[in-house]
Amino acid sequence: MSTLDLQEQEQVDALKAWWRDNGKWVIGAVVVALLGFAGMQFWKSHQAQQSGEAAKLYAEVEKQTLSNDPKRVNDAVAALVDKFGSSAYAPRAQLLAVQVNIQMKDVTRAKMQLQWVIEHAGETGLQDTARLKLSSILLDEKNFDAALKQLDATHPEAFTGLYADLKGDVLSAQGKTEEAKAAYKQALDKIDAKSMYRNLVQLKLDGLGDAK
Repeated sequence: MSTLDLQEQEQVDALKAWWRDNGKWVIGAVVVALLGFAGMQFWKSHQAQQSGEAAKLYAEVEKQTLSNDPKRVNDAVAALVDKFGSSAYAPRAQLLAVQVNIQMKDVTRAKMQLQWVIEHAGETGLQDTARLKLSSILLDEKNFDAALKQLDATHPEAFTGLYADLKGDVLSAQGKTEEAKAAYKQALDKIDAKSMYRNLVQLKLDGLGDAK
């Protein structure tokens, strides 16, 4: 076990503060990257199958997100979900609304929308995105048991690094240092060695007193 000097500890503390403010957005960006090519292929194949009206409603949701007006966004999402809740557009619209609602501090609504995606989305990638975002919110609320319950859900191998990293954050917040270290090490093992995201995980592990 290594001992961090004062400068290193200050860097770790600064990282933790940054992560508290920005971690959920980093998770979102990494998840989008993970979906990548497969997601695009799915989108192309389903565009032809969805009704023109559903596509128009989704376009309206995208338009309203630019306004940052939560009422307009949520009204547009509600209209889409009400008419085409089983379409591929509905969970994507909910996730767009989540971003706006989190920015506007309407966490209660964001959690409801994330839960809807978990329960109704037909794509596991979207469900896992929602679980990660919901877990991050629950961590912020110090609802640790609920966050861990989300992170214990079955998920594709491609998401294991992200799940393990966030699990490490929860365990660290609970003061379960050894368990947090194990989670971070699992995350490092699963995240691509060339990914910059891996460096953030390593710094969090170092902050627990283990530079290995």
